[in-house]
Amino acid sequence: MEDETIIGLYNDRDETAITETDKKYGGYCRTVSYNILQSRPDTEECVNDAYHHTWNAIPPERPRSLKAFVGRITRNLSLNRLAEKKAAKRGGGRYEAVYDELDTSLSHAAAPDTLGDLELRDLLNRFLADLPEDRRNLFIGRYWYFQSIAEIAAQTGFTQSKVKMQLKQSRDELRAYLQKEGISV
Repeated sequence: MEDETIIGLYNDRDETAITETDKKYGGYCRTVSYNILQSRPDTEECVNDAYHHTWNAIPPERPRSLKAFVGRITRNLSLNRLAEKKAAKRGGGRYEAVYDELDTSLSHAAAPDTLGDLELRDLLNRFLADLPEDRRNLFIGRYWYFQSIAEIAAQTGFTQSKVKMQLKQSRDELRAYLQKEGISV
């Protein structure tokens, strides 16, 4: 079913919208959530919560991309769940390790008194747009989808050391880009 039709079902308050969303994007949402949480039960709960949030958001929202819309909700709910779990038992697993990698590039830029979220998002989008497609895909896979180095290597056919090297180069370029844009890092 096309996204526009599914969005129409949400607008009509037809509960089959959730079923159709799950058929079309359930696997995608589960992958996004599992890469963050590393727990099937938590993943299922976050995906179900994402559908509930989507139901409540459409209308009035009218997303241009249903996949991106429900994916972003799933990701944010999964990150919130992980933060709750981390606070309860200290230690963030893959999530914490991935953000530690980016810390040197974004730590000061992400400070609320230095830069707003929308401004940082725009800077990151411009940076990513200038990266070659293969490096952009590595960066997004690691820092948006929280894929492991091994998963990225298997998906791309690169060696793990090449993936690590490419990611380091991208982080170094991001740091330089932010400095060029006047963000002290």
